[in-house]
Amino acid sequence: MTTTVWFVFIVPLIIMLFALFMERIETRLRNVAIQEEEVTEFLEAARPDEVRALYGHGIGRALELFRLRRRGGRAARLRAQRVRR
Repeated sequence: MTTTVWFVFIVPLIIMLFALFMERIETRLRNVAIQEEEVTEFLEAARPDEVRALYGHGIGRALELFRLRRRGGRAARLRAQRVRR
């Protein structure tokens, strides 16, 4: 009988803690996630070096190069050269 009582109290507590933990993870992922508008803009205006970065390194690296180019500057050109190699 006492085992059943502990089970009745422990299981809901574990489920509640798991839900709180997953909510924290979801919040962090939502802030890191790539926005749909960014991907659409990238696909419409990407240069060949950015497409190579997409193929070779993934969307995160390709969007990084795209953002750098949009801001302009020497850093964007240096990173683009590194991707070509």
